[in-house]
Amino acid sequence: MRQIAALPYTSDPIDGSMQILLITSRDTGRWVIPKGNRIKGLAGHRAAEVEAFEEAGIHGIACPAPIGRYSYDKRKRSGKSREANVEVFPLAVTGHLTQWPEKGQRELRWFSVAEAAKAVDEPELQSIIAAFREPPADPGWFLRLLLSIREKQSERTGMLRWFHALMPKQGRFFEQFEDHAATLVAGADALAKLLKGGPDMDAHIKEISDREHEADDIIREVLQDVRRIFVTPFDRSAITGLIGVMDDAIDQMNQTAKAIALYEVKDFAPQMQDMSALIVECARITAEAMPLLRSLNINSARLHELTERLVKLEGHADILHEAGLKALYQQARAGNPMDFIVGNEIYSHLEKVTDRFEDVANEISGLVIDHA
Repeated sequence: MRQIAALPYTSDPIDGSMQILLITSRDTGRWVIPKGNRIKGLAGHRAAEVEAFEEAGIHGIACPAPIGRYSYDKRKRSGKSREANVEVFPLAVTGHLTQWPEKGQRELRWFSVAEAAKAVDEPELQSIIAAFREPPADPGWFLRLLLSIREKQSERTGMLRWFHALMPKQGRFFEQFEDHAATLVAGADALAKLLKGGPDMDAHIKEISDREHEADDIIREVLQDVRRIFVTPFDRSAITGLIGVMDDAIDQMNQTAKAIALYEVKDFAPQMQDMSALIVECARITAEAMPLLRSLNINSARLHELTERLVKLEGHADILHEAGLKALYQQARAGNPMDFIVGNEIYSHLEKVTDRFEDVANEISGLVIDHA
């Protein structure tokens, strides 16, 4: 039996901590995530959105690329059981309804990531939730010292590295990376909401523009610090390269919003909406990766997993881009050719956003190779 499920999540706007929504099963009362059978005519992530609405009364943005799969034994009314294989799609929650089909039939509760992983019974689902956003590991001062000594001893210019380590480290590069990633998350959320259409499109466009201005201020600070600070945690070119591609991503989000406003587009193809959902997931992963840069040796394995998913998401976006352009061209042949020109520009900006996130993955991978 093949099923789909939504992994509903939200993040605290102040400290960025992640929370997972779990619901109780109607028959056993155990904690589960919204799930159900596939729906004919709907893609897996769209069906997951439907299940989240019916079972938990939430709506949001489901990523088209599943984050993992797990199996469990589904019991039938006859008493027999059958193995069900469930594909899990991350769902960024944007709102909660007051009425929904299964209201009052289940309990709903928000958990921290660690608590949610412990609350569910299925081992594979526990692993999916636990790895959804792994906090930066604190190796402790003693292990950090050992890693630092090992790194310095491995360098050919050992004495220079010791002198380098003794110099006071200044700047806020890690904080600036994390602050910029927060603008990416907010901008991506607004972009996905924008491509849903509706009466609040102007507000979403303004939100993206405001976040782009914030990002400009951050990259300006980074470039100033790179020039004035003697000792930096990474090579200066690595710092400017990473913050540069992150800034390019929010710039392309803003260019997408500007094109939508310029051409007064109100309706968006499913492929466009799905690409924006991929961008939401890319931004979330980037925000998770930034704090891990503080301890590259400890977090290198996790960073590899995150960058690998970013690259896969970009490949998924390419498929959506091609399918969307093909559908757009076929519609334009029978209608207004200008629709193809406008739609092509929006698709182009969306694809460039995902390309920039792939660049982020490459920059992070380069840091891991050079320093971990």
